[in-house]
Amino acid sequence: MNHYDRKASEVRQLLDGGTPPSAPPELYEEAVRRGGRMLRRRRALRRLLWLMLLVAAIAFVVWASVEQPWVEPPSETTPPLTRW
Repeated sequence: MNHYDRKASEVRQLLDGGTPPSAPPELYEEAVRRGGRMLRRRRALRRLLWLMLLVAAIAFVVWASVEQPWVEPPSETTPPLTRW
């Protein structure tokens, strides 16, 4: 019997058996505590990323309104006068 067959037979025995073994009661409380902390961290990270995106968009709008990159810069030399 190879490793895969042995594992498959162990899984079949667990599934065919009666009630599953119960988890310790403190395990539920620990999972709820960790899950809540994980959700709070994700929410804070998501809010931070949205805030950074908003700040970047505002900075771009301010820069574009001050610099006006779509306007052609004025010419620094004058065209030559030929008909005098």
